[in-house]
Amino acid sequence: MTANGLRTFLLLAGMTALFMAIGYVLGGAAGAMIALVIAGGMNLFAWWNSADMVLRMHGAREIGPDERHPQLRQYAADVEHLARRAGLPVPRVFVIESDQPNAFATGRDPGHAAVAATTGLIARLDREEVQGVMAHELAHVKNRDTLTMTVTATLAGAIGMLANFALFFGGGNRAGLIGSIALMIFAPMAAMLVQSAISRAREYEADRIGAEIMGKPMALASALEKIERTARRTINDSAERNPATAHMFIINPLNGQRMDNLFSTHPDTANRIARLREMAGAAAPVQSGPWAPRGPWG
Repeated sequence: MTANGLRTFLLLAGMTALFMAIGYVLGGAAGAMIALVIAGGMNLFAWWNSADMVLRMHGAREIGPDERHPQLRQYAADVEHLARRAGLPVPRVFVIESDQPNAFATGRDPGHAAVAATTGLIARLDREEVQGVMAHELAHVKNRDTLTMTVTATLAGAIGMLANFALFFGGGNRAGLIGSIALMIFAPMAAMLVQSAISRAREYEADRIGAEIMGKPMALASALEKIERTARRTINDSAERNPATAHMFIINPLNGQRMDNLFSTHPDTANRIARLREMAGAAAPVQSGPWAPRGPWG
């Protein structure tokens, strides 16, 4: 097991233990065992249904062979080429109707993966920048991050739900009112910390591998700069309705979280761009341009 894999396993184990601890507060040893069974069932459900579940949340539409929009056809063709270049099965390709430029990948393994980009991403970024973003998402697929991120979101949501139960139904003599309130506040915070620790480390790694897949780190750096600048002033309605999926996007889709702080689901974008510039051996300002067929294959 790699260092990243071990770290993820330990973090997920900690989240499961927290889930069981809340179950213990609610129902003693029996409650802890019930919570463990529920966590296992939720993880199994997330493993099997992760792709379709997240795609439905965001109203994603699959791009098929009869797609008429030329930019969407080009986007799908570039994803196919990048996947083959990365040695991956070609994922299903989706588009999300949102003005905010953003993208994510999902699926339980590379053979059942899907990638999705917003219409804002395809319209606002040039072709090489879109390729850079999709190479980043394919890096998540290659690293099998997509399953981890989905399971983490599922457990984090469940921990918050159980913590609320502890307040409204009480923990008997085990917690009392003050203990239940503390549990309601700190248990979701602990889950957020675990979720953030997993997500931020993997974003840096996906940036690196995505840049290697495409061969042009500055294309991804340019895309990150443009997405960050535009996302801060553009609402992503589906992401606001489903905040537990925010860590799956290449840039935080929720407005108002700009800092690389303790609870941020993403690394600071400037830090990510700096690392990509180091990869490219370049210190020049990031350049961007209109959508044009000027990528490495067109």
